[in-house]
Amino acid sequence: MNMEPNLTLFHAINNLAGNNSALDNMMIFAAQYLICIFAVYLVYTWLAKNEYRQESMFAGYAALLGLGINFIITLFYFHPRPFMVPTGTLLIAHAAESSFPSDHATIMFSVSLMLLTFRDLRRSGAVFFVLAFISGFARVYSGLHFPMDMAGSLLVALFSTGILLALKDYLIPVNRIFIAYFENIEKKITKRNLKTS
Repeated sequence: MNMEPNLTLFHAINNLAGNNSALDNMMIFAAQYLICIFAVYLVYTWLAKNEYRQESMFAGYAALLGLGINFIITLFYFHPRPFMVPTGTLLIAHAAESSFPSDHATIMFSVSLMLLTFRDLRRSGAVFFVLAFISGFARVYSGLHFPMDMAGSLLVALFSTGILLALKDYLIPVNRIFIAYFENIEKKITKRNLKTS
């Protein structure tokens, strides 16, 4: 990997850190906790939007597949984090492990890209893609990652989404079985609650 452009862009972003405590706190929050919004949204879609359970499952698959691809990459390629070089300003303590690709960014990009493939959820997908970009920027700002780690995460997300789209016709029947099983449990719980109320 050519480090020169990567380092130049990293320093252009990370040099902003440590100069404004309010901005630092915002970036720390974005780097660590924006991913929680993705999880909450998928749980909400699964529980409250029954008609989109297929879509929420595919978004979950995309995140898991992306993480799996990341794991395989780290078996064959190691890239130090900025603070391991060492370079830059670190705002968030982190284990000294491979930075490429970013698991955080991969999850967020994978979920957002998969949502973008569904017509009814494209608006949500677009919002989450922006949030994924902001979080990725914040992780570079905070000294956890290089910009190329984020680019790698986006490529992994595109790859995992493409694989799932290719397998979509095979996965939908499996999803329907699982959804039907879950809905059957829901009905039993509802009936039990009605009897006890």
